[in-house]
Amino acid sequence: MGRGDGTGRLVSTTDADDSGTGILHVDMDAFYVAVAQRHDPSLRGKPVIIGAPESRSVVSSASYEARRYGVRSAMPVGQALRLCPTAIVVPPDFPRYLSASAEVMTIFRDVTPLVEPLSIDEAFLDVRGVRRLWGTPGHIARTLRARVLDDTGLTCSIGVAATKHVAKMASTISKPDGLLIVRDVDTDAFLAPRPVGALWGVGPKATETLLARGIRTIGDARETPRPVLDRALGPAMGERVWNLARGIDPREVHTDRVEKSIGHEETFDSDIADRGILRSEVLRLADRVAARLRAGGWEASTVSLKLRFADFTTLTRSMTLPDPSHVGQRLGEAGHTLLDGIDLRQSVRLIGLRAERLLPAGSTAPALWDADEDWRRVDAALDTATERFGRGAITRATLLGPAPGGRTLPSNPRPEHRLPD
Repeated sequence: MGRGDGTGRLVSTTDADDSGTGILHVDMDAFYVAVAQRHDPSLRGKPVIIGAPESRSVVSSASYEARRYGVRSAMPVGQALRLCPTAIVVPPDFPRYLSASAEVMTIFRDVTPLVEPLSIDEAFLDVRGVRRLWGTPGHIARTLRARVLDDTGLTCSIGVAATKHVAKMASTISKPDGLLIVRDVDTDAFLAPRPVGALWGVGPKATETLLARGIRTIGDARETPRPVLDRALGPAMGERVWNLARGIDPREVHTDRVEKSIGHEETFDSDIADRGILRSEVLRLADRVAARLRAGGWEASTVSLKLRFADFTTLTRSMTLPDPSHVGQRLGEAGHTLLDGIDLRQSVRLIGLRAERLLPAGSTAPALWDADEDWRRVDAALDTATERFGRGAITRATLLGPAPGGRTLPSNPRPEHRLPD
């Protein structure tokens, strides 16, 4: 596997055999950076970091030029700038990313109706049913890459394989701006030398457990008896590794995927110990999460609060709402309840609020009366102002001005937009 900076990439020749394939995994290359470069061409070919300029914020994305210095996503911006002092820091622009994502997803759906978005910048496509219309999977992938570039100015990498898991691995190995085809009969040979941590869903802890037992490659995992994997990882993960190591992945491309959660996180310029300031930030986050719920036509059944303390330990608490809601005040009250139940043993570095177990708005039985009618009018005013003037044009009075003891504004507003595994 490459290091995420384009070194070690593998790509297929133009006449590569694609027999037995039919699943494409399309992954946009350094998407946030590419969108920023499209907006400002002077950034092309330069080391670029997407993130807030404050050193305590984190890297959302980095150009391949910056990655070659060791810059990675989720790395503190200060550390990234020490590794790459010439990097240009560009603030995130999520409305622009969402617009670009809609462009590329439309192109995908022009090719096949069987499109399964995984996130804002990647998707699975099942092209087995459109071969007569567009040609072989390899030809479709090449045509698709060319059209994405021509229509949007953005590049993507595509893996073509018989299963979702292998297609996703192939697209990663071909980055950036590459195409890698893995014939069905070549699946075992393709998988065997790859590191065991490259298996989809095998995280750092599982990887460490396997490495400690001498299981370093996917080929090693394939040769390991199933009971050994079960004892090391537990039955569920053991079965997953056993199957994926053999190229067994029966999952189909699903077009009815829904968002699992929507959230926002804030990293503070300096650590916060004042509970009053934290309560204000919870309400600020709740309004932003609620706005995205309403825009997407969702209501949340559960609210989750995340705190990261000064020593980087992280704590998460959640609660189920009496009724699903996309009202900012209701989400904020739930966040306050969760915060009040936490012992602030240290000052807080990061705070996040997430809406979970999403349901289509209005899908539950309505109450006899609307206790949130007034708050809905407040939310409608916020939505209207945001649409006309941008986020922050209007806000709650309680969130204006310095808080007692002085407010420390967030340095890295970061949305979370998670999709099911």
